[in-house]
Amino acid sequence: MTQQGASHTDAPQVGPHHPGPPRFLSTGETTELAPRDPDPDGKYAWRVVDAPPDSDATVGTEPVTQFTPDIPGRYLIGLDAPDGDHRLTVHAFAASYAGVDVAGGSGTELRDRDADDTADLGYAAHRDREGAGRPRIRLDATVERDVETADQSGGDAEGAEIVVRATATPNPESTLDAEDLDVTFVVDDRDVETAVATGRTNPRDALQTADDGRTLRVDADAVPDRLRVHAVAVARDPGSDPRVSVADAVDVERTTANGVDEIAFNAEETEFETVRLNDPPSWAADATVYEVYVRTFSDAAEGEAFDALADRIPEIADLGVDTLWLTPVLEHDGKPHGYNITDFFDTASDLGDRDDYEALVETAHDHGMRVLFDFVANHTARDHEWFEDAYRNPKSPYRDRYEWQESGEPGTYFDWELIANLNHANLDVRRFLLDVIDEWAPLVDGFRCDMAWAVPDAFWRELRDRVKDIDREFLLMDETIPYIPDFHEGMFDVHFDATLYFQLRQVGRGAEPASSILDAIDQRAEIGFPDHAGFLQYIENHDETRYRVECGDAAAAAAGAATFVLPGVPMIYAGQEIGQRGRRDAVAWEHAREEIRERYKRFLDVREAHPALGPEGDLDRVGYHVASGDLAERPIAASGDIHPEDVVAFRRSDDDESLVVVLNFAPETASVAVETAHGDRDLVADESCVVVDGDGRERIRVDDVAVVRAET
Repeated sequence: MTQQGASHTDAPQVGPHHPGPPRFLSTGETTELAPRDPDPDGKYAWRVVDAPPDSDATVGTEPVTQFTPDIPGRYLIGLDAPDGDHRLTVHAFAASYAGVDVAGGSGTELRDRDADDTADLGYAAHRDREGAGRPRIRLDATVERDVETADQSGGDAEGAEIVVRATATPNPESTLDAEDLDVTFVVDDRDVETAVATGRTNPRDALQTADDGRTLRVDADAVPDRLRVHAVAVARDPGSDPRVSVADAVDVERTTANGVDEIAFNAEETEFETVRLNDPPSWAADATVYEVYVRTFSDAAEGEAFDALADRIPEIADLGVDTLWLTPVLEHDGKPHGYNITDFFDTASDLGDRDDYEALVETAHDHGMRVLFDFVANHTARDHEWFEDAYRNPKSPYRDRYEWQESGEPGTYFDWELIANLNHANLDVRRFLLDVIDEWAPLVDGFRCDMAWAVPDAFWRELRDRVKDIDREFLLMDETIPYIPDFHEGMFDVHFDATLYFQLRQVGRGAEPASSILDAIDQRAEIGFPDHAGFLQYIENHDETRYRVECGDAAAAAAGAATFVLPGVPMIYAGQEIGQRGRRDAVAWEHAREEIRERYKRFLDVREAHPALGPEGDLDRVGYHVASGDLAERPIAASGDIHPEDVVAFRRSDDDESLVVVLNFAPETASVAVETAHGDRDLVADESCVVVDGDGRERIRVDDVAVVRAET
């Protein structure tokens, strides 16, 4: 990253209603078009400005509409808004995903399923992978200067070039090589608009593309206050439609070298900062999340839950976690989960007042912990004042703020009869939700976004830009089940990994081999997630039966360890660390099983001490052989309490070290011979763990997890 100076607050800005970044679609795929930061009383009109020959694609007449490209190629969509006329680029590729299951599709596909089809979308739903083959892409931007020119000008921006490089990677299951992939770049329309408005060269006209199509260069003089470049990798297998990656994006921002805003556009006094727009916050690389079900966490008296939780903060921090996810804290309809909200701008009276909540957040910050706000954008409670008026009166001004069924009942999902789905095509709804964001985002460090799959993608893109333009380190986490790769394209940083969750449950039940958890990790790349996507790893939460209740203590110990030694962001659901059995019951602190808490503390300590276990460490499979604790036993046979499929071994490594990890889900100690040289000390228990069997072979003895150094 280049030196950062003062931002150019006085630089001309694109109008706030611009619909956002370019879209990459397949023909036949629908995207929502919506003005940003809308004025509900404003007039908005969409039109197709340019399209490929023979295209008949059109847009609707409403302020929030949809667009479906019908011919491959570049489309230019116009928006006539109160702040001016805007353009949005849509790049369409030949259809590749017709009939693909939602596991590899888009949020639109999931939202548009028939009501009868939602019954099988349980929280931990597992779906066969279809549509594999998407490549991946990473963009990086640098500022390069001609040395001779830079010497003459004192190192300023004169003679500088902005260079954007794409690294395209084939799908793990593809037969193509990296050089077989194409790259499609698109400059953000907002930056084109700003450049033209300030009299600069249109950056699209100033671009130079390298012969290999992987590098863009643009003279720094053509860069307005910022230049955002988006790109996708395209895989064209012979005889098949193209496979298109999740888009990546970089941002080059012009900054003053000495902090003087008045010279914002004087190239001789500027520096540049480069930002990768789709990377999670830097702190998320080693984050550990602790979920609190706020209404029963401390079994507090009415109105005292925030204070009681604040009193527990030192104990939680001592465990080693650093991020609190609090279930909804807003006024609600009385249901204890709090997701049926009646007032989006005030805290729930049963928890405490606004000052109590802010004091809780401050206490968490004082103990080095970040706080995630549970943001609900899909629905309100039926007790919300809007809905009560709209339900009684078909002519209510609030009627169009909800979805309605032919029966006269509100739109909803599953059997959730106490909520009503908001109509996100209504500008009053969008304005309202943006105001909710502005109310709570400044107080916290991130949002966990409830039912993200049920809210239009365009809204999430706007939310991301809105909060990240203020705080790049603000975390956005989606609850999208099954997870959707496209939700990492300008929307979310970290994704619920229900696939790994489900596989860990299957292993704990004895229905799948322990090695299948590695398949769950591999699936991330196979369905198209980029390497920089983050994943929340958990074995239980407020929606699920406690793991130990369903699978037993032994499997629970191994599954809990798995979330800390596999690449992702581990989460503990409050009470998990003390052996809690009730899902939403008051946490039985007085009956805490201290040996379980100490186990989790060791998991946290070893992960913190060894970054190779974190999200950025590599994961590789290794050969291994399993026997029971009987050292005279041959590796093929196993005792009644140990089966070879109860155990998995693998390697985690980074530039500094390589580690061998062994997980044992069985109720008895296993002895595991790993086909790679390794040390003899378990880093989790901090004790020797290697023994020699009857054949003279070294084996790692493991109860639930062992981590040893690999010899290189």
